[in-house]
Amino acid sequence: MKKLGYLFFAVSINLTLAACADQTKEENEVRTTSADESDWSYEELTGPEYWDELDPGNLACANGSEQSPINVELPQVKAEKKLNENEIYYEPTEFTVENNGHTIQANATTDSNLLVIEGNEYKLLQFHFHTPSEHQFNSQNFDMELHLVHSDKNGNLAVLGIMIQNGKKNELLAGMWNELPKEESIKDISEKYLIDLKALLPKNQTSYEYEGSLTTPPCTEEVKWMVFEQPIEMSRAQIQAFQKIIPHNRRPVQPINEREIIKNKE
Repeated sequence: MKKLGYLFFAVSINLTLAACADQTKEENEVRTTSADESDWSYEELTGPEYWDELDPGNLACANGSEQSPINVELPQVKAEKKLNENEIYYEPTEFTVENNGHTIQANATTDSNLLVIEGNEYKLLQFHFHTPSEHQFNSQNFDMELHLVHSDKNGNLAVLGIMIQNGKKNELLAGMWNELPKEESIKDISEKYLIDLKALLPKNQTSYEYEGSLTTPPCTEEVKWMVFEQPIEMSRAQIQAFQKIIPHNRRPVQPINEREIIKNKE
């Protein structure tokens, strides 16, 4: 009887271990499937916490020392310089619009919009939106944030960040906003929208400049950031129209570490 008891106990242990192994295997398969897809999102196992695990090219998302976005604590910003060291040359331009699954993005059709930083020219490639804002001022988010992404001839990137708050209807974006693509779309959409980016910028162009990264995978660093202090406005209806399509696409703020934030004053 004692031998039978030991045999029963051994069989029970083996069955339990086998069940645990199957469960672990199943959990690993779920995780591996997400990672093998090399896709990313803002939710659960493909969200910001796991971006570095989804693709070897995303390691900077976890290991980088100059990541974006950041929280700008205004009392701690000490360095200042005159705004005229940077110049923005924008004009009314046609853009195509797409839903890339992560945001609504407007793609430039010309090279006429330029950002000049310390004599170096960066051409506007595209602009897109996040909700709520990715950058913070004194730990506070805005309703949305606009990113204007530029590149110089060597592929170095510079991004303008503009906060968006609830207010009056933004007529400059109304045409594009009336036809926001609700589903993920293919590129090179034929419809074009004329947008006056110069008029879209805040009247007060005081900004905060720092060395950062892309806020989406692969989180590439050595990106020059200029984040405007004054927000622009969009109506509650416009903000909600975007949020119905893209409910949430904000990366959490990242450690500033030893970086310096420079205030560009008018």
